[in-house]
Amino acid sequence: MIFFGKPVLTFPDHALAGTRKVLAFCCFALGSTLAATVPASALELTEPQAALYTTVSIFPPSAAKMTVCYGFVCRRREILDFTAADRAALTKILGSGRASAAAERAAVQKAVIWFDRRMGPVIGTAKRVAKADFRYFDAPHNYDCWDTTRNTTSLLLVLQEWRLLRYHVVGNPHYRGNALVLQTPHNTAVLVDRGTKIEWAVDLWPRGYLQPPDVMPITRWVTED
Repeated sequence: MIFFGKPVLTFPDHALAGTRKVLAFCCFALGSTLAATVPASALELTEPQAALYTTVSIFPPSAAKMTVCYGFVCRRREILDFTAADRAALTKILGSGRASAAAERAAVQKAVIWFDRRMGPVIGTAKRVAKADFRYFDAPHNYDCWDTTRNTTSLLLVLQEWRLLRYHVVGNPHYRGNALVLQTPHNTAVLVDRGTKIEWAVDLWPRGYLQPPDVMPITRWVTED
């Protein structure tokens, strides 16, 4: 074919049809790959909450799953895919706290114990101890305070997404540590009371396997050691 005095390549219809099929397949494959790398229904996070996940290169939780960190600073990871039975169990637990904000905080403690029991046999943390750090030489079976902060915050975000929190919203993680008074660095997940705006620490790290996490006002938590 000649166009403005220059030859132009032409292709038979059957060749063009084959090309279109190849392009369509490539686009489908690319779309599938991208979809596989993006978490479904990722939750809306504040910047400090998002930093819990970006700093260790993991996806934030969704309504369907969360990454469980262990081994200290999330060096080991396991995906918890919530089953229908998991959701039913947590719904029942949080249902016991519908009477008041205090009752809901007690129910949250039970939900964290449920998480501990759910993951212990899966990742080996049934052997974990309170206040674990590098001095125990058993990172594979323990959480440090970064792990418990990430895991508890993730669990709370899932409960919030499932609309199981009536009296609280998930707050930003809190930090404490003052070398001048020999207070060691530490972090915690946080709930904020919708009515009073008081921030409450939900801190699993100081407690051993299947023990309820510490729940106390942040103003008190920052003075603890």
